[in-house]
Amino acid sequence: MKTSFRVLGTISLAHCLNDTTQSLLIAIYPLLRDNFELSYTQLGFLSFTYQMCASVLQPLIGRYTDKHPLPYSLPVGMSATLVGLLIMAAAPGYLWLLIGSAMVGIGSAVFHPESSRVAHMASAGRYGLAQSIFQVGGNAGAAFGPLLAAVFVMRHGQISLAFFALLPCAAIISLIFICRWAARQVRAKANARAPQVVDLPRSTVMRALVFLFVLMFSKQVYTLSISNFFTFYLMEKFGVSTETSQMYLFLFLGATALGTVAGGPIGDRFGRKWVIWLSILGATPFSLALPYVGLVSTAVLAVIIGFIMASSFAAILVFAQELMPGHVGAIAGLFFGLAFGLGGISSAVLGKLADGQGVSFVYQVCSFLPLLGLFAIFLPSEKKIRRAGYNGAPR
Repeated sequence: MKTSFRVLGTISLAHCLNDTTQSLLIAIYPLLRDNFELSYTQLGFLSFTYQMCASVLQPLIGRYTDKHPLPYSLPVGMSATLVGLLIMAAAPGYLWLLIGSAMVGIGSAVFHPESSRVAHMASAGRYGLAQSIFQVGGNAGAAFGPLLAAVFVMRHGQISLAFFALLPCAAIISLIFICRWAARQVRAKANARAPQVVDLPRSTVMRALVFLFVLMFSKQVYTLSISNFFTFYLMEKFGVSTETSQMYLFLFLGATALGTVAGGPIGDRFGRKWVIWLSILGATPFSLALPYVGLVSTAVLAVIIGFIMASSFAAILVFAQELMPGHVGAIAGLFFGLAFGLGGISSAVLGKLADGQGVSFVYQVCSFLPLLGLFAIFLPSEKKIRRAGYNGAPR
């Protein structure tokens, strides 16, 4: 079987449309703050609601679909995102904003584990490449959201969000075709041999997963501190306009998209452990410098940090899937869920911290998070995993 780039491209496009919708909502936080007189804590709780709905449900859905694949759940999940977007476009108060955020979170919970499984099936063994192609769609979507907010929503108001219902509608149409392909793969797999397992001590596997969680924590919380508060940081510290700050946010998110493209194939070629090690710890000198430099240097450092740190996600995810073959959906749901959960909790905590100490203080505290990349040294070697039974066969 050859790598199906047509399927990977389509599922990446759907990921882009899904995450454009989500990042668009985060990018209009300045608008929502003014419209509803919200505090940073309330804005953080909006992210907490969305992220936690996604976090709690994703591992459960992934575990269930490992045993009972549901490829046709993909357009259903995207429909929940569509409903959430429309609710937030017409929300008359904060409670409705929370409901809309929850619906978007539910849509993500359904979409990510099953779409990651589709990328895995289409990889033909090139798992890092496949996850990078899939993930770059999400990163590109995260970058487009602030750009669309700056040039359209901030000028035309909250109700203009309804126009972007076209994005999840287009994703639903593309996912219908993906569902048919995935259903055929599931039927073919039902007749194949049972997947192999990695014959490593359970304690070794669990310890490795814990270290991967720590590394994900470092990457995710720091990245989200920029994604959620960068516009406010630039406006507060440098006095730039909302539109200008969102352009800088677009540069950061665009860099994360490029970093994601690089990380997976490099991991396939040279080893995922080294990608994880270098991509998180390697960002440390730049993150430590960022809170103390001028506007242009801040933008340059943010781009460098975004590129370096984004390269780790596909490597972390595939490393975990190699530790537990046969549990692709559960691992994808667990790590995507962890990413969303950490995002939700950190958004609420950092929002509270920003209210009390200022946004600049948030960046000073978070600048030390990439140092947790040192924990990558405790991961088992990939040679040890292969000797224990993993041979890269598609599952």
